[in-house]
Amino acid sequence: MKKLENKTAIVTGAASGMGKAIAILFAKEGAKVALADLDQTEADLVAGEIRKQGGHAIGIFCDVSSEESVKNLIEVTLSEFGGLDILVNNAGIMDNFTPLDRLGDGLWEKVMAVNVNGPFYTSRLAINQMLPKGKGVIINISSIGGLNGARAGLAYTTSKHALIGMTKNIGFMYAKKGIRCNAIAPGGVNTNIMKNAQPDAEGAVLCSSGIGSNPRMGEPEEIAKTALFLASDDSSFITGAVITADGGWTAY
Repeated sequence: MKKLENKTAIVTGAASGMGKAIAILFAKEGAKVALADLDQTEADLVAGEIRKQGGHAIGIFCDVSSEESVKNLIEVTLSEFGGLDILVNNAGIMDNFTPLDRLGDGLWEKVMAVNVNGPFYTSRLAINQMLPKGKGVIINISSIGGLNGARAGLAYTTSKHALIGMTKNIGFMYAKKGIRCNAIAPGGVNTNIMKNAQPDAEGAVLCSSGIGSNPRMGEPEEIAKTALFLASDDSSFITGAVITADGGWTAY
């Protein structure tokens, strides 16, 4: 039997990178997958690829920073697949490595809206679908920037630390109710998160000063395998935890 047979999953930021890899792998393991993204065209293409391989998937436009958009995501998923078992909060944005003294309100609010408010909105709605069943899984994609202070600018660093706090609180609060919540903290992964970025010159230099100690870049598929472990019953005794997946970078 496949690891996620008869499960329904939502993956945010699923049109590319780690989200795409997670959605594809989950579908291969039997899950029905709702691929949420701002780019519905690309999400639809990925969902089409999954269906061509015999899987079940749909693309859904979703701006996770909007509670109304998230409500629509949940409603469409429930209408299409009849339930929700797994939520992967993967959608996230960077902050151009901007230090505090040059960080404007606009960038701060945008990063926090996507990286913190988004998982809050999706998790709050998802957990209300999971509680009556007495089971469910939430996986938050944080970052080693949520464990350390020098992998990004202030806004991203703060947001990913907050996401880890959210993970631990949910994991503990709902442990006796059959709902597990864990986080993955990837290191450098080959994705398009820096597409169209305009890095702060000083901040980028400071944050890249330790790049020589990074053994290698990871691939989205490697993070997807970690997410599959956390989504499946193989990790039934793990909740409120953070799994670092960085090729040993933070072990230095």
